[in-house]
Amino acid sequence: MKNKLNYILLILTLNFSCVQKKSTEGETNKFALKATSKTDTLKFTSGIRSIFQDSKGNYWFGSLQEGIAVYNGSSFTYFNSNDGLTDNQIHNIQEDKEGVIWFNTQQGVSSYDGAKIMNYTKSGKEKPQNNFPIQSNESLHGKWMKSENDLWFEAGTKEGVYRYDGQKLNYLAFPPHKVLNNYDNLFAVTGISKGKNNMIWFGTYAGVFGYNGSDFTIINDETLGFDRAIAPLHIRSILEDSKGRLWIGNNGIGVLLKEGDAIINFSEKHNLIHPTSGRKGNQSMPGTLEHVFTIAEDSKGNIWFGDRDAGIWKYDGVKMTNYTEKDGLTNDNALSIFEDDKGELWFGMEDGKVYKFNGKTFKRQF
Repeated sequence: MKNKLNYILLILTLNFSCVQKKSTEGETNKFALKATSKTDTLKFTSGIRSIFQDSKGNYWFGSLQEGIAVYNGSSFTYFNSNDGLTDNQIHNIQEDKEGVIWFNTQQGVSSYDGAKIMNYTKSGKEKPQNNFPIQSNESLHGKWMKSENDLWFEAGTKEGVYRYDGQKLNYLAFPPHKVLNNYDNLFAVTGISKGKNNMIWFGTYAGVFGYNGSDFTIINDETLGFDRAIAPLHIRSILEDSKGRLWIGNNGIGVLLKEGDAIINFSEKHNLIHPTSGRKGNQSMPGTLEHVFTIAEDSKGNIWFGDRDAGIWKYDGVKMTNYTEKDGLTNDNALSIFEDDKGELWFGMEDGKVYKFNGKTFKRQF
């Protein structure tokens, strides 16, 4: 019963956690990394939702419920919503060309310049934030644009994204699309991936929007001929790889693969959908690839998948290899996969542990 309860709580948290925020709109929070906050081990117990290495070599770990930890090679320093973050659930971490670190949280966007935390968004109303105003889509309707140094962020439950152009953060709504009745927030962004030919992809629960600077490509149940009552899209991860292939990870129907104009169910092709699968949110059997919450490509061209129930998978272009607790993991649910500047693969797990892969097995780092 306890395991079942923990499982239910995890799924609810992954979909739409609502952590009480203590910072306010327009607030600039002074926060310096203090020695008193340092530890020599990662103390997170909630999942590791994101991993990032900055230009100075520091590693940043974004948790599911506890904020941020930064590792300088010898110790960890932490900060969370009490220190000014918009939320403690960290979806993504990026660095801009000025060396500022940006956090995409469940409730908005924050940045850290080494001296202070700044918040730029808050669910609901938008107001100018210090020197970086948010501009609502009302003034930018039809003016989607992109440049090489843009940073892109999920916009919480809104049907659109935030774009930071180096000077300001703009909210951009998605183009008109079919409204799905009786469903909420189905076009909130769940994953972002930059691709070839100036393309950037935005995965949402109910579809994909691709934007090349002028035109949109839309992939959804209607364009694919799917029946939402039987086996709906429920996108949780997206990646365009170095070959221009688009991988779309779902919570239920596995992985879709787009090559050129053709889209197939990659999980079905490799017999990784169980015959009794409900193809929705139900727990999967071992040896399947049905609930894919993270996808990454390594420098060798291997594609890695983190399945909610069935461990980590690697696709080398020919065969699929499954890694689970038998390979050194203490948990089979990887929430994040990241390759650092040395070519080492890091895996953030649902139980708050972090592993590196040595080519054969997984070794716990923290």
